[in-house]
Amino acid sequence: METRSKFIRVRCKDCGNEQVIFNKASRIVSCHICGATLAEPTGGKAKIKGELIEEIE
Repeated sequence: METRSKFIRVRCKDCGNEQVIFNKASRIVSCHICGATLAEPTGGKAKIKGELIEEIE
């Protein structure tokens, strides 16, 4: 059985910082550098606000 939740690498659209976040985040995820919102919780998969770079296996 394969898990559907993964870690993903996201680039901030405001400052270009890259961060690894959980794709089913239960809280708002902010950029460590500028504080912009990278992901918002939706009850399932988070709504990604930054640029998705890759899924980490």
